[in-house]
Amino acid sequence: TIPAIVKKCIHATLDAERISVPCEINVLVTDDAGIQIINRESRDLDKPTDVLSFPMFQLEPGNPPTDWVEYQDPATGLVPLGDMCISLERATAQAAEFGHSVRREIGYLTIHSMLHLLGYDHLDEGAQKAQMRAREEAVMAAMEISR
Repeated sequence: TIPAIVKKCIHATLDAERISVPCEINVLVTDDAGIQIINRESRDLDKPTDVLSFPMFQLEPGNPPTDWVEYQDPATGLVPLGDMCISLERATAQAAEFGHSVRREIGYLTIHSMLHLLGYDHLDEGAQKAQMRAREEAVMAAMEISR
């Protein structure tokens, strides 16, 4: 099921990034119309996309804090890493376009979003993008998810 895939990929990404503190991640799976509204309201881009990530903190990619106490919600003890929104409609279309399963595409989008929540970005086409792509590939390989 989609919730199981998302949960498994969240845990695999946290493990790969050496994060053992209990975290909270809000996930919305929607369609193209739903993600378009969120994209328009949050990024002023009036078009659908595959995944949106809204990190709660500005973390340094690949260098998680050693002490998470200041990040923890005192009411829950969880670290609220942020929110992700995935368009199932877009994921299904991309899976067909790329010739792999919807499960694999949802997994990739979840890992991609988790890395954003953990400070990774791909604003440039150089080092940042290469670093993020390498981490995506490492998590996917650890999960034995292939193209």
